[in-house]
Amino acid sequence: MTHPCANLPSAPSMPSGLDHRLQHAFARRFNTATWQAHVAVPPHTTNGDEQKYADKCGTYTKCVKQASPGKVDLAAYKHFRHALDSGRYADFELVPLGGTRTLNGPMASYTYTLCGSDCSQFGDAPSPENQEVHHVVPPAPALASHAYATELIELYWGSLLRDVAFTEYSQSPVAHEAAKELSNAPHYAGPKHNGKVNPEILFRGNFHGETVGPYTSQFLLAKTASGALPIDQRYVTYKAGIDYMTDLATWSDVQNGISTGLQNQSDPTLRYLYNGRSLSAWTHVDVLFQAYFTALLVLQSIGAPPNPGNPYAQSKIQNGFGTFGPPDFAATLGTVAKISLNSVWYQKWPIHLRHRPESGGGLVHLIQNGTSFDGSPDAAVFNSKAVQESQKKYGSYFLSQAFPEGSPAHPAYPTGHGTVAGACITILKFFFDGSFVFPSPQVPIANGTALQPWTGSGPLTVNGELHKLAHNISFGHGIHAGIHWRSDSDVSILFGEAVALSVLRDMACTYAEPFTVSITKLDGHTATITNQ
Repeated sequence: MTHPCANLPSAPSMPSGLDHRLQHAFARRFNTATWQAHVAVPPHTTNGDEQKYADKCGTYTKCVKQASPGKVDLAAYKHFRHALDSGRYADFELVPLGGTRTLNGPMASYTYTLCGSDCSQFGDAPSPENQEVHHVVPPAPALASHAYATELIELYWGSLLRDVAFTEYSQSPVAHEAAKELSNAPHYAGPKHNGKVNPEILFRGNFHGETVGPYTSQFLLAKTASGALPIDQRYVTYKAGIDYMTDLATWSDVQNGISTGLQNQSDPTLRYLYNGRSLSAWTHVDVLFQAYFTALLVLQSIGAPPNPGNPYAQSKIQNGFGTFGPPDFAATLGTVAKISLNSVWYQKWPIHLRHRPESGGGLVHLIQNGTSFDGSPDAAVFNSKAVQESQKKYGSYFLSQAFPEGSPAHPAYPTGHGTVAGACITILKFFFDGSFVFPSPQVPIANGTALQPWTGSGPLTVNGELHKLAHNISFGHGIHAGIHWRSDSDVSILFGEAVALSVLRDMACTYAEPFTVSITKLDGHTATITNQ
């Protein structure tokens, strides 16, 4: 199909009498919409748990009225499913809740966008007739699968290591036990070194550069400024050793949406993001694209050069401002954050309804204590060293949570934090040179109160640290907090990248400067955005 920026200003159905500029404006809108309309709608394949288990034990039902611990009221669930199918605000208003906590924004699932592909155009499998289809959202691991079991075991290890500094993993007996068990898990999806997981690469992602250097991205450590406001990137975190939802009463209340009355306890000492609890605390209260706006400020502070395709990169006469300049950088991050968030909400609510890790941990505890369900996690979970150690620590088999309310009141898969991450780092790659090497990298000391120079080997590039940043934030809101599965993050970051590329393709037609920008995608391939 013809590129959407081509054949201007002619377009079918153009209103008569338009002046020259409005003809061009209309043609751009028409051509980009037509281009996007030719992107096929792929299958939206789920893991099948909702249909497989009559008691909905593998399905998200948090805050919907529960009949008993771990089991939703099926009459209430019928209303819930009807609202998801209809997409009508009035039908969601009829869903019976178990407490006062409300469902988190399901109506965003049904929004439309005027830029980029429609949310329905991202799904499971490519069409042989049209390779423009976005193959980025496969089915989540099913409740009874080995992959589900491995992800749940990893989450138990994450909860046990929540207060251990990342720099101390190599000396931590718990981290060594975690690495040993995950090395032997055939469906472990994290990085390995020589076929094994070692403590230094626990809870990291697989994208290029993520296993190089400190765990925490330089974008979360480097000093910067927002205008005249200096930012040293020390944050309010939570006190160590205080976890939640490890007893039946509070766990059951949370599933019904009833407040436990508990609150996170802030650490009075400001710290850099140095362990799992600190990353969890950061993501608990962040503005959703905050990390990437801060990354933009850091890129400007360290003098990162523009993407070589920036039309002003070699100009001695002009500089970018409202286009290819700082106002454009910031506004585009916000634009793509909104579009990507609404796109992932479509996947979460009407399609996948994946339950949260706290529900998986609840099944483990309840099954161990004699409750029967229509489905169960694989036996590997019940035999896991992590689960046994968690039971010794907390006196139950529940997966401990970093927040008293557990997860947000929306389904797990994919994750909003991860999708926004993938989208926003793609925008930063579009504007900045991803091969630029971070000057003077640093790492937090063991208690997180100060930074020291990082003296390891291997360059820390902008792209590598952006990849690390995306997983830092998504795993901070996932594995470290106990509220998202690894696959939620891994899939969502790729999903966000695809959303951002579709938006950039449309936005390219709004620029008056001729340009061709290339970026290195998460999978190592090159994506090119052009209006020529």
